[in-house]
Amino acid sequence: MTTTKLIDAIRGSLQAAADPGRAAGAQAYMKSQMPFLGVRVPEVRRIVKAAAADHPPGSLAELQSAVLVLWRNAGHREERYAAIELTGLKPAAGELGMLALYEEIIRTGAWWDLVDGVAQRLGALLQAHRAELTPVLKRWSRDEDFWVRRAAITAQLGVKDATDTELLAAVIEANLGDREFFIRKAIGWALRQYARTDPAWVKAFVRRHADQLSPLSRKEALRNLPA
Repeated sequence: MTTTKLIDAIRGSLQAAADPGRAAGAQAYMKSQMPFLGVRVPEVRRIVKAAAADHPPGSLAELQSAVLVLWRNAGHREERYAAIELTGLKPAAGELGMLALYEEIIRTGAWWDLVDGVAQRLGALLQAHRAELTPVLKRWSRDEDFWVRRAAITAQLGVKDATDTELLAAVIEANLGDREFFIRKAIGWALRQYARTDPAWVKAFVRRHADQLSPLSRKEALRNLPA
């Protein structure tokens, strides 16, 4: 079965590329209970690309199956990185059926490297399915799980002129009072990125919410803008 061959190829290549000397440091840096193999992210990407070329998923269902097997049964963190990398393959592009999978990754990953790994996927889904994704992201922005809220805030990173500023404002405003570091950082990050496209909008947003934005969010938002 293609799915099994794809997973076996990825796992085998990750094991072959393992660097025990680097693994311990990576695990400590990421504060991860799950051990690392010590494979750098660019190499994980190369491995996934090569394995997918040799064993391409024949359908969206096969791709989703491979992602979930790697994710749920991961013994090392790089397998989870590989699972996220698989979601960037062509069968998943613009597919609304990937949303539940992304949500599982966010809720069970519950750390910035994994949650942020699917942010661009959410942004792509939003571009393809605005009517469906907009209310989802607004709902996520008020979720009890702050990682889900972070994903809602960072979902539009890098989409530039395609940014829905009404949605961006809504998901940030829902979290202005949150003192969680990863939320405050996400707010600043989202605003800083959009400032590259529309600095006037970001300046106006910061002024409008001057009393509510945390110092960290404000500093990040205005980092690359003139005083």
